[in-house]
Amino acid sequence: MARLAGKVAFITGAATGIGRATAVLFAREGAKVVVADIAAAAGEETAHLAGNGAIAIRTDVTDEASLQAAIRTTLDTFGRLDVLHNNAGGSTPQDNTVVDAPIEEFWRVIRLDLFGTFLGCRYGIPAIIRSGGGAVINMTSNLALMGITGRDCYTAAKGGIAALTRSLAVEFAPQRVRVNAIAPSATMTERVKKLMAGNPAIDKLAQSHLLGLIQPEDIANAALYLASDESRMVTGQILPVDSGVTIS
Repeated sequence: MARLAGKVAFITGAATGIGRATAVLFAREGAKVVVADIAAAAGEETAHLAGNGAIAIRTDVTDEASLQAAIRTTLDTFGRLDVLHNNAGGSTPQDNTVVDAPIEEFWRVIRLDLFGTFLGCRYGIPAIIRSGGGAVINMTSNLALMGITGRDCYTAAKGGIAALTRSLAVEFAPQRVRVNAIAPSATMTERVKKLMAGNPAIDKLAQSHLLGLIQPEDIANAALYLASDESRMVTGQILPVDSGVTIS
């Protein structure tokens, strides 16, 4: 039996990369998928690839009204929400040390990664509660679990997501909402490949992977576990999918 049969999943940042891989996998496992991304054309492409009635909604996760409207459209279309995957985010080559990073880069990543996750939970969790409970999957990073130079904007945002995940897990457990986060290491999306090309620290990090480089499908598989009833007793956890980087 499909592991997400009868469930509705809302995935931000699903137009490309990890989000696209997750959308396709969730749909294959029976979910009705909402592809929420600011890149409308690529979002439509993901929905087409996913199939199973998936829809795309142009969504800016940094804009409260946009995210609220996308959740409302999800409920109007499918009548419920079972899985919220706050996947949108990412760093840029402008990131640097706390001394040298541009202030605007700090606020960009805080607004996209941390505030976007906050807003997703703000409007997604009540919908999940009304549906009888479900799963929230946030995206932190292995860099929230270890030290690395030159990424102080990104680590601040991802560390905040890890802390928020634990708090929400405690707050909403009585309403049967499980909240967990995945902490990937460098994953071979097109964006990360470009970022690695210009950043020796990230390239060195990738070389320390014990099991080889991580693919988007590896993260999607972890998200599938956290979205499914197989993880019904798992909440408040940060799941590293990092090819052993944090222990090496």
